[in-house]
Amino acid sequence: MTTRTDWTRDEIAALFNLPFTDLVFRAAEVHRAHHDAGAVQLSTLLSIKTGGCPEDCGYCSQSVVADSGVKATKLMDVRQVLQSAAQAKDAGSTRFCMGAAWRNPKDRDMPAVLEMVRGVRAMGLETCMTLGMLTPSQAAMLGEAGLDYYNHNIDTSPERYGEVITTRTFDERLDTLAHVREAGINVCCGGIVGMGETRQDRVGFVHALATLPEHPGSVPINALVPVKGTVLGDMLADTPLAKIDDIEFVRTVAVARITMPESMVRLSAGRESMSEATQALCFMAGANSIFTGDKLLTAANAGDDRDAALFDKLGLRSMPAECRVMEAAE
Repeated sequence: MTTRTDWTRDEIAALFNLPFTDLVFRAAEVHRAHHDAGAVQLSTLLSIKTGGCPEDCGYCSQSVVADSGVKATKLMDVRQVLQSAAQAKDAGSTRFCMGAAWRNPKDRDMPAVLEMVRGVRAMGLETCMTLGMLTPSQAAMLGEAGLDYYNHNIDTSPERYGEVITTRTFDERLDTLAHVREAGINVCCGGIVGMGETRQDRVGFVHALATLPEHPGSVPINALVPVKGTVLGDMLADTPLAKIDDIEFVRTVAVARITMPESMVRLSAGRESMSEATQALCFMAGANSIFTGDKLLTAANAGDDRDAALFDKLGLRSMPAECRVMEAAE
């Protein structure tokens, strides 16, 4: 079973159009060929700098154009971040993700950011950061500090992108991903569904990811959480049919798994409103990573207790930390 980066849109559309049970079965076969189907990675996401972002992403409560009530904060103290990481590890997380609401980090912020990476990694946790666009030199510094993953989502299809964000281009997203790869950092890249897009947009979204020079090591699939005061939140608030159908969401997860067989496919935002049955179908279709805890940046999340109960019901277990990270911390 080979890993391909030459998928065509027609091939991906054909996957989406398969009978649902056939698609999930095929995705489950691919998943089992590359991963332990009973193990799910637990990750924790911390906002290390909240609000005040100059970007106009239509889904984001942290944008300066959003009237969401989110207050801008300064970059967190390194010690606070490391304390949160230790708590996440105690709760069972093996990856600690840190997000800052920036268009791009300033060079003056880099020493503290690098200290966070080194400190979290020394705990034996995988490290991930999302700080906006990076220059080649900033990516190199993060790589030298030992950052395991850098998250920079493409959000949606290339064709739909300009309707969601106007302050940076799709190609600028790809430029940052290239800088990250060149620095030897694993790419974490996915997007959001349920933003009023068509299935053809979802085909284009998966196609853009599956034809990158290397598949992302981690692919977060988010379901839009409509936040009042954001462009998309207000636009979709009175159109409940715009919410992505649960079956269509599972289809998206399954197609991502088939086209990117070695990637971690993560259920991200929106999971707190999903039924246990929908989440179970996502795990069957190849999702093998979740964010745990009560909060994702500024949005609510399912919480540790609910996740533990669901895992117990489904017979799933948390995935151990990768050996290479543990060895690097020793």
